[in-house]
Amino acid sequence: MLIGTAGHIDHGKTTLVRALTGVDTDRLPEEKRRGITIELGYAYLPVATDADGPEQVIGFVDVPGHEKFVPTMLAGASGVDFALLVVASDDGSMPQTREHLQILQLLGLTQGAVALTKADRASPERIAEVSAEIRALLAPTALADAPVFPVSAVNGDGIAELRQHLLDVAQRLPQRAADGEFRLAVDRVFTLAGAGTIVAGTVHAGQVKIGDTVHLALSGKSARVRSLHVQNRKADSGHAGQRCALNLAGLAVDEIKRGDWLVGRADTLPAQRLDLDLQLSTDAPRPLAHGAVVQIHHGTRHVLGRVALLDAALEKSGLPPGEHCLAQVVTDTPLHACRDDLLVLRDGHGQHTLGGGRILDPFGPPRQRRAPARLAALAAQAITDPTQRLCAVLDHAPLGVDLHQLSTAENRRPEQLLALLPNASAHYTDKADWLIGSASLNILAARTTSRLADYHAQSSDELGIERDRLRRMLAPQVPAAAFADWLESWLAAGRLARSGSAWHLPGHRVELDARDRQRADRLLPWLLDKPFDPPWVRDIAARLGEPENQTRELLKRLAARGEACQVVRDLFYAPAAIRNLGRIANELSEAQGAIRAADFRDRSGVGRKRAIQILEYFDRVGFTRKIGHGNEEHHRIRGDLPVN
Repeated sequence: MLIGTAGHIDHGKTTLVRALTGVDTDRLPEEKRRGITIELGYAYLPVATDADGPEQVIGFVDVPGHEKFVPTMLAGASGVDFALLVVASDDGSMPQTREHLQILQLLGLTQGAVALTKADRASPERIAEVSAEIRALLAPTALADAPVFPVSAVNGDGIAELRQHLLDVAQRLPQRAADGEFRLAVDRVFTLAGAGTIVAGTVHAGQVKIGDTVHLALSGKSARVRSLHVQNRKADSGHAGQRCALNLAGLAVDEIKRGDWLVGRADTLPAQRLDLDLQLSTDAPRPLAHGAVVQIHHGTRHVLGRVALLDAALEKSGLPPGEHCLAQVVTDTPLHACRDDLLVLRDGHGQHTLGGGRILDPFGPPRQRRAPARLAALAAQAITDPTQRLCAVLDHAPLGVDLHQLSTAENRRPEQLLALLPNASAHYTDKADWLIGSASLNILAARTTSRLADYHAQSSDELGIERDRLRRMLAPQVPAAAFADWLESWLAAGRLARSGSAWHLPGHRVELDARDRQRADRLLPWLLDKPFDPPWVRDIAARLGEPENQTRELLKRLAARGEACQVVRDLFYAPAAIRNLGRIANELSEAQGAIRAADFRDRSGVGRKRAIQILEYFDRVGFTRKIGHGNEEHHRIRGDLPVN
């Protein structure tokens, strides 16, 4: 169990922790000199267990009470299980008592106790008065039933009772589930002679063990866990809900700082548009305006950003104190954030705690964020059960979702999310890491066949539509590989047909009359005289003894039937030649990981200009994808070559 102190400056938080544990958490010379806590302090208290059970340790995070150090208090309170609210019996409730209590509420803490310190300085009547005052303060919060313990660190009164209560709670408190990928919010970084870099913080999810490779979120730098301390004890592994200190090999002390996250997966994504259920504090000084600049506290880090209220009715009036609504917080700098993380918002000057909320989607959209469909998708994200939530998210994603992004938001591996889905409820494209619900895919299939039927009616002399053009018509936001996979599945199911690079409805054909068929049978062999350097339209027309425009139109109809391939306007290749050129591209890709025009030219024997034209054709039909510009330009295989 992790206990976080809270309360006004000079109310005895550090002295109380020392009385409970024997540890002085003020370690800085300035803290000793000034007699106030400036930095986070840590202490530990062993819990007696059965002889056969593992040793348990209660961890204490002692936070500063001064108003200037509220960001430090927030960093320390992130991830604790139990709140120890400290109020001096002589002073009673003070400004930071109330602000710290607000923060505890916003961080979702439901278990805690109150220590009325300096009880030796107050009369029984005064203690009763302050107790009643604190009870009234706690009444509207989740800590309303927290027990109150009058204590004195001077004469020891009440210390044993409070300590025993904390030990009893620790015994009853269920261990946090260690599911999800490892995430640790860094709050301390230092070096030890002979050990190197030590990174400490609270584990928010998952588990870590000696020998694991961990990664610095956002930068992606990695390190190996050489040794591990959990709750101030040597250990082989640590898990969610524990304070861990990791001795890392591979990260220098200046490469990591408080506010960073250590994570178990290397492919996390940066988040900058955080959609959340925002609750404004009842003590907020004024309504929260749409577009307000705020300090965003997340984990052990705080950054600046702006709030966009997603309720259009609040755009002019703002969100009143005590009310909640859906909102998007746009940070000035990227964060590592996951669904269900908690945020605390303070005003832009850091003078008042305004509110906070639970993240529903760390990858909110930049546009259409108030659209009814988007708000319905956020409602789906709020569902607690993971299987029901995933199914609901897919129901509200007519074009599917990026599984990599979704798994990052959920802090689960993609395969773990796929395992949650009922059989046949979704279609997954591994090449694009794209997931779509089966119902949505069926609707999209119907839209595709309808669009092709309209196209056939309007352009009966054309066989169909190329893949990329069809995607732009129906689902431009979808990755090309995912759309290609869908087309192939509809092809296998008999819902679509393909001739060459053209997709069309089954049974639709561009027919040639007897004269055109005769002309076609004459000219098609000419394309194979020099397969990689076929004649141009003008040369074929001259050989046929017919006008260029008629010859061009005939070749276009042959391309629509899959009997020729149109590389540029007046240059048509035989399908067999294109297949051989595609084989060369595949070989270059396998050997070098990329296809460059110069290499393709050398292997195929065509000129540089022709090599570029052929590669651009491959891009156009979805076989390859161009990457980079100038000297860095190259192509990579992205699908099958659509040639009969």
